[in-house]
Formats: sequence, structure tokens, C-alpha cells
Amino acid sequence: MPLRSHLQDAAASPGAGRCPGLCSVCDGSFFPSLLNEMSVVVGCFNEKAKKLLELHLATGFKKYTMWFTNKGDKSHGKLIQQGKDLVTYAIINAVAMRKILKKYGKIHYSKQGQEFKAQAQSLHIEILQSPWLCELMEFYMNLRRSKKNKAAMELFGDCSLIFDDDRPTLSCNLFDSMHVDISLTCSICLDTVFDPVSLSCGHIFCYLCCCSAASVTIVDGLKSADHKSKCPLCRQQGVFPDAVHLDELNMLLSHSCPEYWEKRMQSERVERVRLAKEHWESQCRAFLGI
Repeated sequence: MPLRSHLQDAAASPGAGRCPGLCSVCDGSFFPSLLNEMSVVVGCFNEKAKKLLELHLATGFKKYTMWFTNKGDKSHGKLIQQGKDLVTYAIINAVAMRKILKKYGKIHYSKQGQEFKAQAQSLHIEILQSPWLCELMEFYMNLRRSKKNKAAMELFGDCSLIFDDDRPTLSCNLFDSMHVDISLTCSICLDTVFDPVSLSCGHIFCYLCCCSAASVTIVDGLKSADHKSKCPLCRQQGVFPDAVHLDELNMLLSHSCPEYWEKRMQSERVERVRLAKEHWESQCRAFLGI
């Protein structure tokens, strides 16, 4: 259920209008409740978006198995409708949180709103920060490119991939309510993200760049990263183990800049072989005690 229906009354409770100043009692009960509600909402959104996108990207035997186990969701029209519902769900809850915080601060004279937003972002429960919302944007653009269903045009009000001096940005208007711009330039290698992953803080990097920043090998992967490792941009800790591979974005970029993608793929292949070789050589030396 949306945040607004759960907490609208809490923001304007009967005693709220009588708060003479900063109200620590109200703050102590309201903000933890709102955090819990946001956590549930984002968890629900992420789970459903992940399932939808897995269904869209599945191939081979896995594809037929997933289609069979999701009997009512076999058409592209069904997938698109589910995408619309998820985006609407995200927007409703994002707008509701802003209105609830504004109303609460106005009635209770509380100045903890900004601090609360920062805390929500650090806990990765801000719904517009979710990597799965980013993937839904690319899901829409991939469907639009394939022209399999005209209804895909209505998933977002306006969504496009913009190249400014060869630096790509995903720009999207969410039903005339909000505007989201996502930079697709890796801030580590300063190139267009390749094999992109989104850290739990929401920042996007190349997979190899992430492994280097987290001081892990490509064999061990990001899940083995130390929880003290920090995001290269925002310096938040513990953002690597829950990183999400952005497969829809990978597909979108591979079709949008094919020449660059082919060239980058060749160089990445060479680099991955080199890194894997170094890893196993070091493992052998450690085993032999050399």
C-alpha cells in the first residue's frame, strides 16, 4: 500500500497542531515509522521489478520455464502493463513521501526532514534511487526500439538517451510529475559504462572498474567486497555486495552505439583474460608456497 495512505494521518495527528515547537516525542515515533514503511515499499517494488525484467530478458530453456510458471503474463502487453503499474507505484510513493514530510514539518515545526532524507538514502530505501527503476526505463526504451507493442510508448511520458560530447545521459519525465537524469559515464574510467552495474547507493559504473575500486578480482566478484569499501563517488560504505547488473541498460547501449560497443567488447575480453590469468597464477603460487 502507498506511503500516503499509511502515514498521512500521522503527519496531521489530532495533537499535531498543538506542538508549540520542536517536538522530540513526535519525531521519535514518526520518523522510525516512516523509515519502516519506506523499507517495505522499496522492497516490494524491487522484488516485482526484478521478476518482471527477468521474464523479459530470459532466453532458451529458462525463458520457456518462466513463461510456463507465469501463465497469466505471456504477452508483451501484460509485461508493459506491469511496467506501467510499477512506475506508477514508484511515483505515487515518492510524491507521497515528499508531501508527508512537508506537512509534518509544517505542523510540528520539525527540522529533521533533510536529515531523514539523507538517512533514507544511506539505507538505500529511497525509491527513486532504486536501480530497478533505472532498469524499467531501459526496459521501456528497448521495447520501443523493437516496436513490438505501441503501448510501450506510454510507459513513460518522455524517455530518451542523449549524447552530449559522446557522454550519454538517460533522461526521463515520469508522467509529468518528476524528471530524472542519469549519467551513463563511468566516473572511474571516464568512458561510457560497459557491462554496467549499479551500486546500492544508486551510482553506476563499469563492472571491471567496480571490481578495481572494491579491490576484488573478477573471479571473486563484487559480493566478496569488504563492507568497509566505499563508493568512489559518494563514499558510502557497504555498497558493493548488493550491486545490480543493469542488463537492460547493457542491451540499450549495445544497440545505441554498436561501433563503440564492439571495440570495447574486444578490449574488455583481453583484459578479463589477463585478470583471470593473474588471479589463478597467484592462487597457484599461494598453494605451492612460492
